[in-house]
Amino acid sequence: MRTYSYNVNGAQYDVTIESIQGQMAKLNVNGVAFDVEMLGTPLTEGQLPAVEATAAPAAAAPTASAAAPTAPAAAPTAPAAKGEAGAGTPVKAPLPGVVTKVLVSTGQAVKKGDTVVVLEAMKMENNITAECDGSVTGVCCAAGDSVMEGTTLVTIG
Repeated sequence: MRTYSYNVNGAQYDVTIESIQGQMAKLNVNGVAFDVEMLGTPLTEGQLPAVEATAAPAAAAPTASAAAPTAPAAAPTAPAAKGEAGAGTPVKAPLPGVVTKVLVSTGQAVKKGDTVVVLEAMKMENNITAECDGSVTGVCCAAGDSVMEGTTLVTIG
């Protein structure tokens, strides 16, 4: 097991790499377990840096990217439903968890208080609601995505 600390957009993440088997790594990020699919050449635990590292990526998104040797925290199960953030007000994850449902699509009209995403955290489903009236300008997550606190889920313009 190796533990690293990262500061991403002002948020502290403590990442423990529990195991690596082929392209899959088991990580623990601030107490939340993630199964991460690594892209590119597979690594072994022996190839990881031996000392604790601190990194501050300049333009990193606040999703759980564990370290340079590993891929983003979770491969989306439905990449076709996931797109770029649009212009407007971001709806952000209030806590780390797994997206179980995305209830809106780009272009859909929403009102303040409408549920846009269902996020499972600590074995509870949390309805994430629109913070303003408008149209969805971007859907940035898909069902099955693991997200960290502060991750933009959708944008409303």
